[in-house]
Amino acid sequence: MPEYDIAEVEDAFRAYWRTGAVDEDWDAWADLFTEDADYREHFLGFMRGREEIRAWIKPIMAEYGELYTAYEWHMCEPSGRCVVYMQNRRDNPDPSAPPIDFPGMTVLQYAGGGKFSMEEDFWSVKGGMETVEQYATACQQHDPDHSKKRTRLHWGNGPEWTQGASSYDESAGARKANA
Repeated sequence: MPEYDIAEVEDAFRAYWRTGAVDEDWDAWADLFTEDADYREHFLGFMRGREEIRAWIKPIMAEYGELYTAYEWHMCEPSGRCVVYMQNRRDNPDPSAPPIDFPGMTVLQYAGGGKFSMEEDFWSVKGGMETVEQYATACQQHDPDHSKKRTRLHWGNGPEWTQGASSYDESAGARKANA
């Protein structure tokens, strides 16, 4: 397994996080994978290759447009292995209540040149399903159109590069798509 300069791996990870989770620019995010990358999403399936990843990520992120990702922590190694822990988050339609979260973790393999050759996602399926119900109930009680607003109000306490816009419509990806 090759060794990389840790600064290169860190820079690639930050670009990956910023492009996808923060900017929500899913075309540019897919371009951060090698042509033959493997992507394993343990509940939603296995994708092989950048274009299959792109064809999968864009509709799934549109389907769950109220959901965004709040950074908790990450680590990268000179081997190119990166692990990131996050909260999959929906803003609560009740403004006095906390966000509705379920945890997730991603393992990445850096391949050089700013690209990743592998991603494997793990998340709490039970927690995810429970939060779908919790969010639907909160929407019924407080704001039936909340999911259409696609708010991102609680990015957490991570570094500046993990903080995004207050709504999808204000994100770099949405601005690019609407240009």
